[in-house]
Amino acid sequence: MLFRRLRSRTVHHECQHEEEYIATAGGGGGGGGGGGGGGEWRSLTVWRKSLVFSCTGFTVIDSCGDLVYRVDNYIGQRRGEVTLMDASGKSVLTVRRRKKLRPIENWEIYEGEASDASGTSRRLSQNQPICTVKKHVNLLNANQNVLAYVFLENSDKRYAYRIEGSYPNRSCKVLDSSRRVVAEIKRKEAMNEGASFGLEVFLLVVCPGFDSGFAMTLILLLDQMFS
Repeated sequence: MLFRRLRSRTVHHECQHEEEYIATAGGGGGGGGGGGGGGEWRSLTVWRKSLVFSCTGFTVIDSCGDLVYRVDNYIGQRRGEVTLMDASGKSVLTVRRRKKLRPIENWEIYEGEASDASGTSRRLSQNQPICTVKKHVNLLNANQNVLAYVFLENSDKRYAYRIEGSYPNRSCKVLDSSRRVVAEIKRKEAMNEGASFGLEVFLLVVCPGFDSGFAMTLILLLDQMFS
């Protein structure tokens, strides 16, 4: 398979290193946002590259190098719409940017696929978004660390999650309304001292009970907001 041929030792064969990190994260008591009690945090390696020729996107693997999620953006594909797929190519979640002119940029997340190969909408006109994500606009120099707010069921009353940190530096945390960390984006450290993966390869660490697909979709949003 294409993915197996492209698997890299330096990026993908670090099971022991990843497992040690998961144990450390799980012992920090940061599990929230539906994660609740015990269990190990899940660590995924995110590669900001599609495995499909002439596509941009993302490739997401687990701690043992198996493909978990993928994003393949074809040339000419509708702008402002990105679909997260599982390893088999089945659509999991779709991100769509709102077209309405607003002072604050908004994105919506839908279940499944948004459009067919020609870009024609098929399902989103009938389905309601599962959540809306609003980019934080810092007008009064308050909450400078906040990047975005996530509102469930298209509600503007109270955010369910907030994202803090710096996506360009690959250092972000997703916190629930009780300010418990449910997911984290971190720079990936190489096993060899002095080596670096840069910004194109990084870690997504997810607490027990929090949907890793949803967490990855938030990365797609951050990439649109800040890249």
